Amino acid sequence: MTALRILVSNDDGIHAPGLEIAERIARSLSDDVWVVAPETEQSGASHSLTLTLPLRIRKISEKRFAVQGTPTDSVMMAIIHLMKDHKPDLVLSGVNRGFNIADDVTYSGTVAAAMEGTALGVKSIALSQSFGQREDPGENWECAAQHGPGLVRRLVEIGWPDGVLMNINFPDRPPGAVDSVRVTEQGTRDQSMLKVDERVDARGQTYFWVGFKRVFGDPPAGTDLHAIAEGRISVTPLHLNLTEVRERERLAKLLDGPLASL
Repeated sequence: MTALRILVSNDDGIHAPGLEIAERIARSLSDDVWVVAPETEQSGASHSLTLTLPLRIRKISEKRFAVQGTPTDSVMMAIIHLMKDHKPDLVLSGVNRGFNIADDVTYSGTVAAAMEGTALGVKSIALSQSFGQREDPGENWECAAQHGPGLVRRLVEIGWPDGVLMNINFPDRPPGAVDSVRVTEQGTRDQSMLKVDERVDARGQTYFWVGFKRVFGDPPAGTDLHAIAEGRISVTPLHLNLTEVRERERLAKLLDGPLASL
């Protein structure tokens, strides 16, 4: 394999354990690995870009930086500034603590970092590790740690079109209990799974925590939800063009033409 320059980022922050796993995956493919990640956790930041505040970059060591901004900021600053003289060949975003499937991808800073890499012309992969109810949550990372290197290497060998990013989710299973990969489509979450916890702080003020119940229901076969529910690794190709082609074609037949005809 040709030597790769790899950029590693995430949305859980520069100190996140999943970032260490992503870096290990990157170093299984190359010695030329850069880490540029948010200074603090940015989960749910989606594809947000900081426009009203200055961006500050803290150099931790050679090829390792923390950005006071979003995942998008981190990848953008890495590619167009820190690595401008020799851009990366691959962006790895993650490994996220918790899956990013179905509607999660529109909220996810992990996926957004890969989207930004893709938008800037770099092949990009988002990596997420499902978490459940294990007594030792440290075991969860081993699925991504053991299966990630081979899967990422194979994807790089296969290649994929410009404008497309890969969204990989690892199930909440021990590595030895995972024996297959499924190429999936993005599922649709039952929004009744959305939960809002209302609480009261020490000063008597009401506040809220928003999240999702980790329940799968009965997702359709072929979706990322179904693959993870069955304990398989899910690989979903996503693209930046959000046009719904079939609906565009239908509407064109009904709407294209002079305004006078409406």
